[in-house]
Amino acid sequence: MNDAVNIPFDNTYLRVASTLFANQLPTPVKQPGLIRINSALAEMLYINPKQLESEEGVAVLAGNKIPQGAEPIATAYAGHQFGGFNPRLGDGRAILLGEVIGQDGHRYDLQLKGSGITPYSRNGDGRSPLGPVLREYILSEFMAALGVRTTRSLAAVTTGETVIREQALPGAVLTRVARSHIRVGTFQYFAARDDLESLTKLADHVIARHYPEAAQANNPYLSMLAQVIQAQAELIAHWQSIGFIHGVMNTDNMLISGETVDYGPCAFMENYHPSTVFSSIDHQGRYAYSNQPAIGHWNLACLAQALLPLVDKDEAAAIPLIQPILDAYGDQYTAAYQQRMCAKLGIAQANHETDELITDLLVLMAKHSVDFTLGFRVLADWLDWDGNAESAKAINSAGLYPLPAEFQPWVLRWQQLLDAGQGKHTTDIGIAMLANNPVFIARNHQVEQAIQAGNVGDFAPFHKLVDVLAKPFEFDAGNKGYADPAMAEQRVTQTFCGT
Repeated sequence: MNDAVNIPFDNTYLRVASTLFANQLPTPVKQPGLIRINSALAEMLYINPKQLESEEGVAVLAGNKIPQGAEPIATAYAGHQFGGFNPRLGDGRAILLGEVIGQDGHRYDLQLKGSGITPYSRNGDGRSPLGPVLREYILSEFMAALGVRTTRSLAAVTTGETVIREQALPGAVLTRVARSHIRVGTFQYFAARDDLESLTKLADHVIARHYPEAAQANNPYLSMLAQVIQAQAELIAHWQSIGFIHGVMNTDNMLISGETVDYGPCAFMENYHPSTVFSSIDHQGRYAYSNQPAIGHWNLACLAQALLPLVDKDEAAAIPLIQPILDAYGDQYTAAYQQRMCAKLGIAQANHETDELITDLLVLMAKHSVDFTLGFRVLADWLDWDGNAESAKAINSAGLYPLPAEFQPWVLRWQQLLDAGQGKHTTDIGIAMLANNPVFIARNHQVEQAIQAGNVGDFAPFHKLVDVLAKPFEFDAGNKGYADPAMAEQRVTQTFCGT
């Protein structure tokens, strides 16, 4: 068998402008070892997963060997971090190997995260502890299973080396896949330098790669901005509908492609409360759950500011062109959020009455500290199901999480609304609800347990959690423990960025 790793690279970012990156080889590691290959994703990218599992494949995934066609670089970008602008960030511990075109016709970056020092490391070691690698693999693949636009994880490998943080930890490298790694902060980097030539080339590349229809618009850069804003509004609405808290929504962590990136201090909310914060570095609650939609708007305003000289050479004339597009974000977010929340409740059409119903439900959930995921999931138990007990038993999770009795008046309003708008609350509505409400989520204590086991060389909990979360909407009584909320002694109240 030929174990040579064949990856069909077709790199375009390097040809945009040399100012966008620095050429940088990964730093080899001592003794790479395979943790997991995402075989389905590899095949989608026309990469043979068996080759990745080989000794040479693991060497490629660890950065010890550069496959043919790869042109490793570290990309440059800036960013607002917790509101303060840093004009020079860049890939401090990640190296982009190159781009491939998947079976879906889209172009993807392959990036090694934790692969050594780069010109942007800012006195860091360029390495990643094992924990953040396992966390990102679990979370990003779970988000993909939910249908959320996200970066993906192709592989995770150990390095055989120790990484020093607050303590000595095993090291690892993640192979991350993204539609691109171009960020709001990438545009800010060149805008802050008044490098109009690089800014223009970057924008043209984004249009060609992500928003080609914008090229036909009267003002392509304005059209590109409008499409980025729409994509972000829809993404953050999706986050809110599943209780996802990103934790570090800096402008360098907002991808132009509209994908979720950076699974450092992120977490899924369990007991619902809008002010929930997990990130250990978010001392003021800037990136709390309830603040995420507004922070998305703030970040997009930073992008709009960077694009001013492209929209019109006279920046004063560009502002009234940009402002209505930026202002549209609120309505776009609200529409996307209402649509997702209505789908969770089996409601076909959002209106003022459904808005009130959703608001009142969330107030109840906060008052009674209801588990956000299971609270929505078990509402299907309150439907009639047309007397189809066998169907309900086969697909539902009845008895998994009883709601407080105080919910009954709200449930009656909800059922009456279903009756009035869609006829009898039927089995079909129940099935639709179960398809929009996961029963399994990446619960913080389970992720932490997988990390702690991995730190001592036991990856079985990691593999099991990844496998369970691959089918988040399908209740399996044999895996019921993965649906259970954390007990008091298991609760994880803080998450960490891992850098």
